[in-house]
Amino acid sequence: QVHLVESGGGSVQAGGSLRLSCVVSGLTHCMGWFRQAPGKEREGVAIIDSSASAMYADSVKGRFTISKGDATNTLYLQMNSLKPEDTAMYYCVAQGASYGRFWCSFASRALFRYSGQGTQVAVSS
Repeated sequence: QVHLVESGGGSVQAGGSLRLSCVVSGLTHCMGWFRQAPGKEREGVAIIDSSASAMYADSVKGRFTISKGDATNTLYLQMNSLKPEDTAMYYCVAQGASYGRFWCSFASRALFRYSGQGTQVAVSS
């Protein structure tokens, strides 16, 4: 079992920054952030495996950075140069411990069975 609790969402103007945090309880080799805008499917934003290898959606490359706290079980998403199209509910997600790093990819999105409640990000133009 993996338990995830997000925080850090809010409202910001275009070009601004936000940092999302997620406290992770339980063992996982792959975790990350997905988002869902109204009327759209949930999409992967950034994921990171237990070796700290990260993967980003093309739409956020160069603007978002995913990282893990050194001494805490906390996952972060630093979001810079935010755009109105980044507006969405952001979810911290994780795969179960039975899946190794090999499965840590956006293509294996069905394996992200654990999710937090979400935190809202709103970017105004």
